[in-house]
Amino acid sequence: MVTREEAEEAVKTLLRWAGDDPTREGLLDTPGRVVDAFGDWFSGYGTDPAEYLQRTFEEVAGYDDLIVLRNIQFESHCEHHMAPIIGRAHVGYLPGDKIVGISKLARVVEAYARRFQVQEKLTAEIARCIEEVLKPRGVGVVIEAAHECMTTRGVHKRGVSMVTSRMTGSFRDDPRTRAEFLRFLDM
Repeated sequence: MVTREEAEEAVKTLLRWAGDDPTREGLLDTPGRVVDAFGDWFSGYGTDPAEYLQRTFEEVAGYDDLIVLRNIQFESHCEHHMAPIIGRAHVGYLPGDKIVGISKLARVVEAYARRFQVQEKLTAEIARCIEEVLKPRGVGVVIEAAHECMTTRGVHKRGVSMVTSRMTGSFRDDPRTRAEFLRFLDM
């Protein structure tokens, strides 16, 4: 386990490496602030997203049609460059015999987003978690995001977004279900 002091020393080393002086007035508190920010940005490692889906409801008057939560905004970080990934996720499922409160779907997205990621993995993790815990007839996850590792360094391409999707069960097997889900997303 790395101590807070060791983490702050690492930030000071990076500041010196970048060519600045971590003892100058403007940077004195920076190592502590960076460590605090990392604690927030990567809090997903201390969370089990599946726990959010444990409380379910079965009294839904026979409702068995598509459930979609759109535009779940998130911030994550690229595991290759530690640069921000800013985007939105859309999550849908066809319930089996139970549903979950919609805020729990947003919490699942947030828990996985607050880890170092690549977008493809983030998309797959969210779908897998919902599928394994809720056991729905199908799951659809679509994520659209901008990757700052591409806009602020490297190729410097702004205004570019990446879209990934994971479809399981009836979302994969039934073109009508997939089409309905994508219509809900205006895609």
